[in-house]
Amino acid sequence: MKPKGVINWFVILAILVGFCLPGGCEGEPRGDEYRVEQTAMVRLIELYGVTEKRILQAMNKVRRHLFIPASYRWRCEPYGDHPCPIGYGQTISQPFIVAYMTWKLNPQKGEKVLEIGTGSGYQAAVLAEMGVDVYSIEIVKGLFEHAQAALAAEGYETVHLLRGDGYKGWPEYAPFDAVMVTCAPDSVPPKLVEQLKEGGRMILPVGSWNQRLVILRKKKGKIVQEEDLPVRFVPMVHE
Repeated sequence: MKPKGVINWFVILAILVGFCLPGGCEGEPRGDEYRVEQTAMVRLIELYGVTEKRILQAMNKVRRHLFIPASYRWRCEPYGDHPCPIGYGQTISQPFIVAYMTWKLNPQKGEKVLEIGTGSGYQAAVLAEMGVDVYSIEIVKGLFEHAQAALAAEGYETVHLLRGDGYKGWPEYAPFDAVMVTCAPDSVPPKLVEQLKEGGRMILPVGSWNQRLVILRKKKGKIVQEEDLPVRFVPMVHE
């Protein structure tokens, strides 16, 4: 006769190891050392209320630790629900915020999305994993080079990268279906609004000290704006 509770422990172990994450067990076993931690991260995001299957699948597949420069990985838990330093006074965003902003933006497969603030390249990889055509701008040379290398190494070579001033956007490829800004300007940059397609949407943190996520939608040439969560992002800088 088996002791009581043995079957339950097997169930718990299966959940922790991630045998059946949302979207199935695709990609297992991958043989990386952070598999259990990544599974726990995705579970936590789901518990926090982001239940969109496409986002959970993407964040289950994109290996966050490889987008944190090796010299900074020891400073934080790569799959903990908090930002991590990536150098140059910048951070890789908290996983829940990555998921939440992606959920609010609601990017669809095949859409053209402009990202301002490539940083480590992690958010761009999540969008690319969802089938989005990503155009991403980073002003800091060292971060641009790191993101370029990390995205290529992980197979996201179709992400379009530009080193430049995010306030100017990327007019050559405008208009965009959506715009995501991952650094905080004091106010909404007008050039980014101009480059937003009719019916498009934008999400960004706005403010210096007291910041909030702002969601904009362009309807019949006019901008409809709503405020969302209080947040804390690094400032958006000019060239």
